[in-house]
Amino acid sequence: MRSLFWRIFGSFWLAIALVAGLSMLLGRALNQDAWILNQHPGLEDLPEQWVQAYEHDGARAAQDVLEQRKRRFRIDTQVLTDAGQPAVRGTFPPRAAAFEERNEGEKRLPWRRLTTDYTSPTTGETYLFVYRIPHPELDAWHRGSLLWPLSALGIALVVLTGFSLLLTLSITRPLDRLRGAVHDLGQTAYQQNSLARLASRRDELGVLANDFNRMGARLQDLIGSQRQLLRDVSHELRSPLARLRIALALAERAEPAEREKLWPRLTRECDRLEDLISEILALARLDAEPGSAQPIDLTQLTGKLREDVKLSHPEQLLNIHLQPGIQLHGWPGMLERALDNLLRNALRFTPEGQPIELNIVGCAGEIALEVRDHGPGVAVEHLAQLGEPFFRAPGQSAAGHGLGLAIARRAAERHGGRLELENHPDGGFSARLVLPLETAV
Repeated sequence: MRSLFWRIFGSFWLAIALVAGLSMLLGRALNQDAWILNQHPGLEDLPEQWVQAYEHDGARAAQDVLEQRKRRFRIDTQVLTDAGQPAVRGTFPPRAAAFEERNEGEKRLPWRRLTTDYTSPTTGETYLFVYRIPHPELDAWHRGSLLWPLSALGIALVVLTGFSLLLTLSITRPLDRLRGAVHDLGQTAYQQNSLARLASRRDELGVLANDFNRMGARLQDLIGSQRQLLRDVSHELRSPLARLRIALALAERAEPAEREKLWPRLTRECDRLEDLISEILALARLDAEPGSAQPIDLTQLTGKLREDVKLSHPEQLLNIHLQPGIQLHGWPGMLERALDNLLRNALRFTPEGQPIELNIVGCAGEIALEVRDHGPGVAVEHLAQLGEPFFRAPGQSAAGHGLGLAIARRAAERHGGRLELENHPDGGFSARLVLPLETAV
């Protein structure tokens, strides 16, 4: 993380410094003559002053302007007319032109030559101003003129460095918090909403922290439920295994005639154990990835459920009400298993001669699949615990392992819905799967 910090910080700082430095260098390289002409105090307003003196006070006054500038700034000036003739004598040394011709091949002359033109606003005549600035004078001016830009550049670099530091910290600190949260999650020491402060940010890192908090909470719930399921499974498996051991021990000591009577008991215990393991596996499979959702034919699904009820309980009446035009996407096998478990519970508690109702209706973007029996119902204080694995309300004598409602609830949650359990106002018990019409994948 530290290397990432310095790489980001160094990249920002270096990019800013390079851009600023190159901008200055390119600006000076491309506009050096213009920079001197516009910024040098010896050349400032010289054409305007000279033209005004020349047109109003004559050539001598204009010559005095050039000589005053030379004495003050050591700059020689020559002014030419449109015809190429000197307008005044100027301040060039008499042998300057000959010296320039003689040293034309040399790379560096003892002065810097600059030219600019100026058009008189009164007469409209254009004058060419030729300047010769000695290099010592120009270098001294450069040192003084660069002091302010360099100071401004230094201040800008300090400010931009601070900005880069803050920007880099705003990126690396949240990443460091996320790294710590990932480490805690891997060590199963994750605290829910540990990234609440980071999640309050209104940027991509805040969104990532929110998603991570939800993921951490979901993983903790899954780990907790799996641990609880493992404890419950261990507890529930002990009873049939213990009964099998007792039956086997009795069979070993019994006479052949008595041993034959024990075989049905052993078979029943094996069947119970097989049913329990089957329901445990069904509950565990609901946490696996079920694949893509697909359209569910509710008519075909209710037909299968009717056939299963008729096969196991030929005398039981099952009333099915399916609202026409309902379309549902999901996982047919998972939904069939959930409804089958709800029907099995209803069959255990429905008195003889009373019907079981299966109602499928849609309302407000949801679909409700309700299984209602006419049994004794469940005590109100136990309704909240129904649906937990291996929980059975006290006083129930019907066979079961307490996994049917847990499977139904997990299937509803897998479809993005919920399981609602309540005592029906007209008597009996109602178990309702409420699913969204657009199933969450």
